[in-house]
Amino acid sequence: MFPARGYDADRLVADELQADLDATLIGREIVVLEQAGSTNDTILQLANTNSKEGLVVFAEYQTAGRGQRGNRWESTASKGLWFSILLRPEIDVASSPRLTTWAAEAISDAIQREFSLAPAIKLPNDVQIDGRKVAGVLVEMRARKKAAHLAIAGIGVNVNQSCGDFPTDLQNKAISLAMALGKQVNRQKFAIALLRNLDRTYRARFLRGA
Repeated sequence: MFPARGYDADRLVADELQADLDATLIGREIVVLEQAGSTNDTILQLANTNSKEGLVVFAEYQTAGRGQRGNRWESTASKGLWFSILLRPEIDVASSPRLTTWAAEAISDAIQREFSLAPAIKLPNDVQIDGRKVAGVLVEMRARKKAAHLAIAGIGVNVNQSCGDFPTDLQNKAISLAMALGKQVNRQKFAIALLRNLDRTYRARFLRGA
């Protein structure tokens, strides 16, 4: 794994993301990597008993991104949002599908709010526009004795790809926000909006007394 290079207009900047997410739980610490195998695996490597809930790891490119049932997730470099969130939800492991539902709904809602598009959720973990996949969720949960269970919510959003950026077999199944809108999207701005929505809805659903 490699830290992301210096500032570029089309790159995510961890310090700026974190500054715009002041006082949130999700996004209290943000890491942006140039490359990772998968951000879920990176979170697992970094996590320990003292790791703070809300850590977010982005990768500009994933060499081994994955979705449900072991499917490969195509993550074109610097054209999407590929990230994972470290969570300690107050639920049991058997309830982990609730996290998948939460994340998919939060992504769909953020897309609708920011771009006035009409995404739909294809259960259990896909977000679609016009019947084509624009985002997906992969939640992995680990039981912990005498502590809140550890969960990693992996999220991929197709943002600025053109049709040709997808493999031939996916070109009629996948879509990006840019393709749906007919224009490029500011990834940094949308990342902030998405993390804020994930934070707000996570607090409401999974934190007692929130």
